[in-house]
Amino acid sequence: MNSPRHHLDETAAGPGRRGQLIRLHPQTRQRHLDWLTWGLAPPRDSDSAVRPIHARAETVTRSPLFADAFRRRRGIAPAVEYFQRGAAGRRFAIARADGEPMAIAALWNAHRLSTGEVERTYCIITVPASGAVAEIHERMPLVLEPRDWALWLGEEAGNPATLLHPPAADILVVRPRDG
Repeated sequence: MNSPRHHLDETAAGPGRRGQLIRLHPQTRQRHLDWLTWGLAPPRDSDSAVRPIHARAETVTRSPLFADAFRRRRGIAPAVEYFQRGAAGRRFAIARADGEPMAIAALWNAHRLSTGEVERTYCIITVPASGAVAEIHERMPLVLEPRDWALWLGEEAGNPATLLHPPAADILVVRPRDG
């Protein structure tokens, strides 16, 4: 993601590319906008470890790869829209119906590379598709509502697992994308 107004597209901002993530800074516990690498690397694994770009909401709380990040390192990937391929390879642009930017639920990790450098990585959480998105694909990013950001980021007490569900059917709109 190149900026908070980025268009999430796995071909333009795919695995290994840098993207912006809103997260609580580990020391100050304040919201911070940081550049991270897309593709979640385990915190204590080799540089060549598998780096998933998605985590399924249905298993994120118990999966060995994601559970610790879910408990302690949640973030928000801001995007204006994202692109999805549907049947026959046709591309669609998906955005909030109200025109506001999306807050896509994410997880992040930090790990030390063999060079000694600390790398911060992230992945987005996906849920079963709802509304118009369900007509073109079976999965979609988990889009958070503004009222849920504090709980998701860990600024307020509560169970963030309660947010692991598809948004209301009318939250997102889909339009064909030429080209």
